[in-house]
Amino acid sequence: MTEEAERLIRDQVWVLTSAERYAAAKAAAELRAAVGAEQSQQSLSQVDRLAHLRGALAAVAIALAHVHGRLAWFFGAAATALTPVLHWRAVPAEDGPTFGAVPPTPEQYTEAEEAVRRLESTLVGMARIGTA
Repeated sequence: MTEEAERLIRDQVWVLTSAERYAAAKAAAELRAAVGAEQSQQSLSQVDRLAHLRGALAAVAIALAHVHGRLAWFFGAAATALTPVLHWRAVPAEDGPTFGAVPPTPEQYTEAEEAVRRLESTLVGMARIGTA
C-alpha cells in the first residue's frame, strides 16, 4: 500500500494538495506519538504495546474521517492493514469470553509496529512534497 502511494506520487498520478500534505503531516505526528522507536516499544509491557498499536489505528481512523479522495482510500487501506490489532488481547482470558480475541506473538507486535513506522515514514514523505 505504501509502495503504491509512493509510486503514484512519484509518477505524478497523485498530486497532493496542500490540505492533503497537512493531513499527512498531522497523521504522521500522531503515529509517531503512538508508536515510538523499536527499542522503546520492546521495553514496554504487552498491554502498553497493544495500547500503542490501538492508538495508532485510532489515529488512522481519525485522519480518514477528515479527508476524501485518494488520501481517504489510502487511510482506509492503512486502517484495514492494522485491523488485526483489534483481535488481539494482552491480558489472560481467565475462563471468560474473549469475543475471539487472541494473544499475539512477540513477532506480531514487532511486525505491526514496523508497519506503523513505515506508514509514518510514507506520510512524512507526502507532507514534504512541494515544500523544498
